[in-house]
Amino acid sequence: MPRLRTIAATSTIALALTAFAAAPAGAISSAESETSGEQQFVVLFDEGASTEAMHAAVAAAGGTIVAENTEVGVATVVTTETDFAAAAAAQSVIQGTALNRVIADVPEAAKGAGAAEKADTAKADLRGDAAGSAAASAPATRPSNGRPLAEPLADLQWDMQAIGATVDGSYRYDKTKGVLVGILDTGVDGSHPDIAPNFDAELSRNFTVDVEVDANGDPIDGACADEPDQSCEDPADVDENGHGTHVASTIGSPINGVGIAGVAPDVTLVNLRAGQDSGYFFLQASVDALTYAGDNGIDVVNMSYYVDPWLFNCTSHPADSAEDQAEQQTIITAMQRALDYARGNGVTLIAAAGNQAADYTKAYVDSSSPDFASVPGEVAYTRDLLDPASCVSMPGEAEGVIAVSSTGQSERKAYYSSYGNGYVDVAAPGGDIYDNAEATRQYPGGILAAYPAALAEAEGAIDENGDVVVPWAVESCDASGENCGYYQYLQGTSMASPHAAGVAALIVGAYGKHDKAHGGKTLSPERVESVLLQTATDTACPDPAAFTYVRNLPNGTTSTTTHTCEGEPTKNGFYGDGIVNALAAIGR
Repeated sequence: MPRLRTIAATSTIALALTAFAAAPAGAISSAESETSGEQQFVVLFDEGASTEAMHAAVAAAGGTIVAENTEVGVATVVTTETDFAAAAAAQSVIQGTALNRVIADVPEAAKGAGAAEKADTAKADLRGDAAGSAAASAPATRPSNGRPLAEPLADLQWDMQAIGATVDGSYRYDKTKGVLVGILDTGVDGSHPDIAPNFDAELSRNFTVDVEVDANGDPIDGACADEPDQSCEDPADVDENGHGTHVASTIGSPINGVGIAGVAPDVTLVNLRAGQDSGYFFLQASVDALTYAGDNGIDVVNMSYYVDPWLFNCTSHPADSAEDQAEQQTIITAMQRALDYARGNGVTLIAAAGNQAADYTKAYVDSSSPDFASVPGEVAYTRDLLDPASCVSMPGEAEGVIAVSSTGQSERKAYYSSYGNGYVDVAAPGGDIYDNAEATRQYPGGILAAYPAALAEAEGAIDENGDVVVPWAVESCDASGENCGYYQYLQGTSMASPHAAGVAALIVGAYGKHDKAHGGKTLSPERVESVLLQTATDTACPDPAAFTYVRNLPNGTTSTTTHTCEGEPTKNGFYGDGIVNALAAIGR
């Protein structure tokens, strides 16, 4: 299953000994850490340990609990003890610890535009140098060929046409009212006109707190006073990164006369924010968001990320210190418990397969982890030949998670998409801007979905008049001209995964029963997964199976890479059980 990611947090929190933190499970700020010498850990307890024993063990190791999740058996702990991890390991009821990392220093390679944002190569490649792009003017549209269009921008949604999510396809049979889809991401702009009608603000939660700067004073999430809400603790209807809003829109933008329609236009969208503005995702927020989903009747969750700081969590790689090995084991165990808890409470788990263009079933060289440092000056190091049997990415490769690879317009596997026979479960449109006859960058080859207006302004995509000035963004208004929204093209397995999540929601709507505990509908994750895989369109490996991607880059150079597809037409490393099909999934 998949991999991607985002950061942990700031501010002081009152002692919270609840089943999980409904508000962010706080973290100390970088500045506080420098002056107080405090560190923050996620502590994993033995299953079945009593609350009294857990509290006593943390106190004996020199820590103070600031939040805990009793359902999964983890707690967020602050300490000034430099040997806390070792002291905790000596406590019989503590199974492991992991730094809930407040960024001390981010590698230079991850710093861009004055902020330490997590690298997103697929997004960077799509945007590139607009002036040098073949698509530097307004993006071309695809002719409707007489087809009825759901929304004004539907002719740009090749992705929905590819999976049968159209007016004359699955939209005719959508029964997802009462189906809840949780977006574990950087947030969701609940005010966007193509999200607001389907957005559940009351049920949404933010499990993170922004980090303004790292230990060197370099921006991470940016000055909170400069944000629209002027707060490090954003409300649960805000997205200052844009990733989560795009994902939510792909899943469930309504048919309302503006912009686009999602895979499941009648679904209810719930923001379960686990990622920072800067694109990092950490353990405690992910665990708490999954627990909340299980406790509150969420039917499907989309996870287009991996838990930082390790792309792969390895339990015995010789390049890692004993402390780092123990931390990675803690991340694996804690995340699996949280995923099991959510799935055991009726949540279907969908995740992205990753943008490393790598076969995850083969030995892999990782030069990106840890993707930020626990102490100033620490850098990522190369971990050669990671063993796929002992190294896993979370949540993508976890048990019970459906991993989704990405396809382009021609249905070829996208050039950036990771893959692997036995790893990928299904494929879905995620965009490939080089998937055209000239192999040159064309923005309409990406996925078009909602773009927060405040972010569009901050990123220079619109001018002072609100007019779009870049080729990778589009504005759409309804017939009155008063209700308008912005949309951006993105590509990545992050964009593929929500297509599968939307189809999973359609399956719950079509076959689910009344949820007596929470209202709406419910269907077992096992049944959802079975229907999703069985109704996916079988897609064979290319012939020859070693497929060479050619990209003619805007700088005049040409890039070629070769990926080898293994498996049968009915199940293989590029497509898993096939490309998801919305119309077939609901029995039509």
